[in-house]
Amino acid sequence: MPYATMKLMEHELLRLLVVVFGVSALVVFLLNKLKIPSVVGFLAAGAIIGPYGAGLIKDTRAVEVMAEIGVILLLFAIGIEFSLTRLGRMKRAVLAGGGAQMVLTIAVAATAAYYATGDAGRSVFFGFLIALSSTAIVLKMLAEKGETDSPHGRVMVGILLFQDLCVVPLMLLIPSLSGQGVHASDLAVEMGKATLIIAAVLLSARWVVPGLLHQVVSTRSRELFIITIMLVCLGIALLTSRLGLSLSLGAFLAGLVISESEYAHQATSDILPFKESFIGLFFVSVGMLMDIGYMSSHCLQIAAAVALIFALKIVTGSVSALAAGSPLRASVHAGLGLAQVGEFSFVLALAGKEAGIITEGFYQVFLSSSVVTMILTPFVLNGAPSMAAWVTSGPMMRRLENLRKGSAREGFPRKREGHVIIIGFGLNGRNVAKVLKEAGIPYFVLEINSETVQEMKKRGEPIYYGDGSSQEILRKLGAERARLLVVAISDPASTRRVVSLARKENPGLHIVVRTRYLAEVDDLKSLGADEVIPEEFETSIEIFSRVLQHYNFPANVVEDVVEKIRSDNYTALRIRGSSPGHLFEKVQWIPEMEINGFRVREGAHLAGKSIGELQIRKKTGVTVIAVRRGPEVITAPSPDFTFHNGDIILFTGDRESMNRAVRYFKSGMADQR
Repeated sequence: MPYATMKLMEHELLRLLVVVFGVSALVVFLLNKLKIPSVVGFLAAGAIIGPYGAGLIKDTRAVEVMAEIGVILLLFAIGIEFSLTRLGRMKRAVLAGGGAQMVLTIAVAATAAYYATGDAGRSVFFGFLIALSSTAIVLKMLAEKGETDSPHGRVMVGILLFQDLCVVPLMLLIPSLSGQGVHASDLAVEMGKATLIIAAVLLSARWVVPGLLHQVVSTRSRELFIITIMLVCLGIALLTSRLGLSLSLGAFLAGLVISESEYAHQATSDILPFKESFIGLFFVSVGMLMDIGYMSSHCLQIAAAVALIFALKIVTGSVSALAAGSPLRASVHAGLGLAQVGEFSFVLALAGKEAGIITEGFYQVFLSSSVVTMILTPFVLNGAPSMAAWVTSGPMMRRLENLRKGSAREGFPRKREGHVIIIGFGLNGRNVAKVLKEAGIPYFVLEINSETVQEMKKRGEPIYYGDGSSQEILRKLGAERARLLVVAISDPASTRRVVSLARKENPGLHIVVRTRYLAEVDDLKSLGADEVIPEEFETSIEIFSRVLQHYNFPANVVEDVVEKIRSDNYTALRIRGSSPGHLFEKVQWIPEMEINGFRVREGAHLAGKSIGELQIRKKTGVTVIAVRRGPEVITAPSPDFTFHNGDIILFTGDRESMNRAVRYFKSGMADQR
């Protein structure tokens, strides 16, 4: 390739990146001021600069290549957060939830389309197109909200993983739908090959990758570590793609491989900058597909298609989540979150158009409506908690939930007063229950994971199935006569509803809430929580308490500081630019003195001599505050106290005096003061 051509290509790529990032930054900044999610900003930026907008970028292939890298890195990061053990616990969400969602969506969509078109192949293909949801958008939104491990988050992730597994058979069935036919043996071979690939990748997580990373880390080269991590990520994604699986599934498997090593957290922090940059390009590339002119001239058709897709997928997604064992409210939340069309549907649609299954007109309507569903997804997810609560609050829905899990709700305690109610039986809930049991304080636990309920009941825990955001369930646990409520769940919307309902049920109830999110503190307090404990700030408090203690602040002063921070809703730590100086208004000094220790070795000149005889204070300026002799600690020793071999002398003073004392203890020679 001529040098001039190469330089021209480099300049074009740089121009493309400048345009994409420049317009994206401006649009995201403006929409952020309006509290609109960044995903919408990237999609809007793509529509503006794309070939159907201002035309600043006409050839989108380079952007699409970089966008694929963004999706790979996003799924890789999500995979690292999981582990094979955790994925094993999600098998019901993956198999039951994902299987039900795919079968139901395809069946209902195909039936509706058949009545409209009379073409069976085209109808089934329509079901294929809308059955898939957007892995990139949904997982990014869940990660930003910290809801990946929430009840609705777990079932959504499980269903999305199953959808990615279905990419291979869906692509293989396209020739059959177009009338070309496909052999069952070919389909079986491809599925078997996919299973072997996944098994080989997961086995490498146990036997190959940990050893490889250990060798890389032993070189102490950060550059080599990053290169190796990127190689594992991109290499496995490329391998699975070449063998027929999706890039996103390969990237997720690569993340699972890394998650089994002790270097997972370092890998996440190293790829984070790359992920955030490239994932923006993915959403920009999707926005470039929007033909604004076509959409304006066919707005009624597109609006009808969007409404149909949302209605159908919300219902099938909710029913599938119920089939996976999720409670009703979390199931409706999951159905709302999975209601959009997925990015891989674009690939299916293009393949279907080339095979003659769908027409150009249908392709354009589907493309436009799909992008609209993606744009609406952040707004739907933001409103999903309220919508799910509204849907499940109806009497018919409550009866449905009672019928579905009636047996799990039987046996609620009859006599209850002055007890503690624990909502959620994760790590925090279990620790609270353990302490209450040791202290002899009566308590009841409420948990929405039916498997956890069954397991812990066998161990004798007073645990019951139910959703804490239901007033009926709170009453059954005796919230009106309880003394204390502990809310320890990973669902911000449900936490707010639990607090609000519990406060109305019992105005005198003491409510303690654990939250991961700083922004939740004020809202939860206003809803009636007495104490809100944000995990990140409690960690900070523990750290600075240890620091202050190390600098010899009196214990009661440290306790006063901690109490003041907590009583003020962590304001001193939360508000940027605020001065924490008022925290120390009772103590206007910073101790300059330190504490040091010195062991009296055998044969040292200190042995057999007293403090007064050595004139330690006069010659060095330090004060001996304690002496440890074996298991015994002698505090404030008198001047006639005599040192023995093996004694540990604890002394205090300023740094210069302590340095002088150490030299004196070693040599017996005192510096001039």
